[in-house]
Amino acid sequence: MKKKLEAIIAKHAHLAQQMADPEIYGNQDKLTPIAIEHSAMEGIVNVGKVYISVLDQIADDKEILDGDDDDLKEIVQEELGDLVAQQENLEAEIKVLLLPKNPMDNKNLILEIRAGTGGDEAALFAADLFRIYTRYAERNGWTFKIMNSSDTGIGGMKEAIVSMQGKGAFGMLKYESGVHRVQRVPKTETSGRVHTSAATVAVMPEAEDVDIEILDADLKIDTYRASGAGGQHVNKTESAIRITHIPTGLVVTCQDESSQHKNRAAALKVLKSRMLAAEQEKVAAERAAERRSLVSTGDRSAKIRTYNFSQGRVTDHRINFTTYRLNEILDGDITEIIEQLKIAEQQEHLAAETE
Repeated sequence: MKKKLEAIIAKHAHLAQQMADPEIYGNQDKLTPIAIEHSAMEGIVNVGKVYISVLDQIADDKEILDGDDDDLKEIVQEELGDLVAQQENLEAEIKVLLLPKNPMDNKNLILEIRAGTGGDEAALFAADLFRIYTRYAERNGWTFKIMNSSDTGIGGMKEAIVSMQGKGAFGMLKYESGVHRVQRVPKTETSGRVHTSAATVAVMPEAEDVDIEILDADLKIDTYRASGAGGQHVNKTESAIRITHIPTGLVVTCQDESSQHKNRAAALKVLKSRMLAAEQEKVAAERAAERRSLVSTGDRSAKIRTYNFSQGRVTDHRINFTTYRLNEILDGDITEIIEQLKIAEQQEHLAAETE
């Protein structure tokens, strides 16, 4: 492991030298991929340096134990126990850091939220989920843009499609795809009965042109007038776009931009991201068939989480994790859940490595 870490540290230093090279520094096309790779290695390099230092200290202490200074041996013997424990902890951390990374994790994302069973209450819950994820984006310093939305008029949402940009955005929210269930007493319920409603969430890596190629001949593009509030322009011209990808039957609509050109670009972005996500889900499903995965089967129809308002409880069913921080979660503080899901996935990968 030490040799492997030394090679990684050397490569990291070499990338830093390349970034300082005036020829590369002045060329964004060359600099960007090097900078991304350099940044991605920071975690393992920092831990690796500490690990190597601990190994060196252990070697020095063992030399002293082989010597003749009894007083020094006593001091070193105590220190050695702590160093060996530190070595074991660092090795566990390094094994996780050395796991293969999903190349999609660093991408931006397209988030789709749709009200499911439950009528108006499901639409209100979809609006709650929209707030959770947009607040989470704000907490992380990401930017986001609503690409398409359909409101119910009473504060609910039938559908929302949102583009989010931020470092590691998809890697953070990829676990959120699936069916989210809410249990609460609707405001319109006079008898105080708890209702169960649902909404679906799809989180897709934002596709780039190099990821997915779409032929113009495979597209059917329709224009129509946007509906809903839109000010001076939106409802008076055919600026809304509906794109149908003929080979797959995928349909994407976009009407939230101010021009037909912008709506077309936004709709194509969503279409490409859906096609890329479909490819990723196929791979994930094949993998899951070989080895059952708790958190990344690619099955969007699976019930993944329940939000119980009467108990202030949120339960993620994939890892049997429960927290009673419902109000904080509704305000976008979902870091704890995401971290627990990451740990579960890492444990699965580590188990697979040892099989």
